[in-house]
Amino acid sequence: MARMNRVRRHHSFTRSTAGLLAIAVTGCGSWSRVGTQPAPDRAESLAQLSDITTIYRRLGRLAVGAPLPFVGSLAFVGGPHDSTLTLVSLSLENRAFAFQKEGREFVAHYVVDVSAQPASGAPVQLSKDETVRVGTFQETLRTDESVLFQQTLRLAPGSHHVTVSVRDRSSATQGHAEGDFMVPAFPSGSLSSALFAYRVRGRAGRDDALSVIVNPRGTVAYGGDTVLAYVEGYQMPGPSAVPFEIRDQDDSLVLRDTLRFTGGREVESEVIRFSPDTAPLGELRLVLGNGAQRKTTSFLVSFSQAWLVTNLEEMVSMLRYFPQSDRLDALRKATPADRSRLWREFWLDTDPDKLTPENEALNRYFARLGVANTRFREDGFEGWRTDRGEVFIGLGEPDEIFDASQTSQGRVIRWTYDNYRVTLYFVDESGFGRYRMTPTSRSDYERVLGRVRRMSS
Repeated sequence: MARMNRVRRHHSFTRSTAGLLAIAVTGCGSWSRVGTQPAPDRAESLAQLSDITTIYRRLGRLAVGAPLPFVGSLAFVGGPHDSTLTLVSLSLENRAFAFQKEGREFVAHYVVDVSAQPASGAPVQLSKDETVRVGTFQETLRTDESVLFQQTLRLAPGSHHVTVSVRDRSSATQGHAEGDFMVPAFPSGSLSSALFAYRVRGRAGRDDALSVIVNPRGTVAYGGDTVLAYVEGYQMPGPSAVPFEIRDQDDSLVLRDTLRFTGGREVESEVIRFSPDTAPLGELRLVLGNGAQRKTTSFLVSFSQAWLVTNLEEMVSMLRYFPQSDRLDALRKATPADRSRLWREFWLDTDPDKLTPENEALNRYFARLGVANTRFREDGFEGWRTDRGEVFIGLGEPDEIFDASQTSQGRVIRWTYDNYRVTLYFVDESGFGRYRMTPTSRSDYERVLGRVRRMSS
């Protein structure tokens, strides 16, 4: 399957309105939930880890950080003549690329090189030139998953050393990840591992093309997307019941249910659908089958796909620059039993376009927060907590930046916003690189921010 460049999430995604963790298994009967699982209050959350690539690597993903970060996954299904189809998928961010203005669009070009080296013999390789097009400069700064790349390789079962490189053609920056993978065989009576996807259509035979849009990160937004986990069975011997479980990072059982295969078909497809409205936040494991057929696939439930946050107190803290409301205040005071309901209400109340499965306002907020955290880090302070980070999150990219810190004018940085007719000054009075807005600039900023919020409400 060719790559997809996503400017926004696919509208075909399902927005769940269920109050409980809803499971719908294609061709399956009833299900039961084990226990109650309020969102855990953990002193350490995913967002407190300085290198999120470590998280994804622990989950078995191919992940690399700056200067060109990406997260990749390999998924395996049965191919023609006992071969294995290996689906290589990458999740990338717009901000990783050097966009150039072409007419009314901003365009970036990148190259993906993939090599799968078996234990013996020649490697299987591919190289693809890709293009990303967006309509506004702001979209070039997106820090969430805004570009998807997919390609299928046909490999022989056995061990392979896989390397993936992504290169930006304009800036020559590059990201490189590699790892060892066991490419499985799929004899009669076997199952594939669960493949997390945004959209999928099942197959009836090994020669059929796999129609799927993969979720490479395996990350889902709490209260947002419906999770799809795709499973294939190969020539199942008659009617078969295959149990599956979801367990949290403490190995506590969250739910248990069964997939049911009719049998007698070359390929039989099943899809597990569930919405993570009340699932435990953090790392979860989907365990499929038992005994020799037991297969485990990990995924993450976070408050935001753009920013890995799995702790309510931290999420509320990170929303300090988001427009305050009664909903947010109620969420701040929520008991564990009320958190999922109040988060859902906050999500819906702040969603500017309820016809899409995403919350564009929160996505934009966290995209800016991610840029601010990277760009404006100061000694002892995360970038998003600084004055410059606050202004960037509130107003976006300034039209002009003048840094007088290395001149006789002193340690001063000036930001100008032409549309808002305001100029803001940040001064480093301590001499340690800690820039603070002047009192006059603070007053001007709050006045302009109030006007911007009134116009967008």
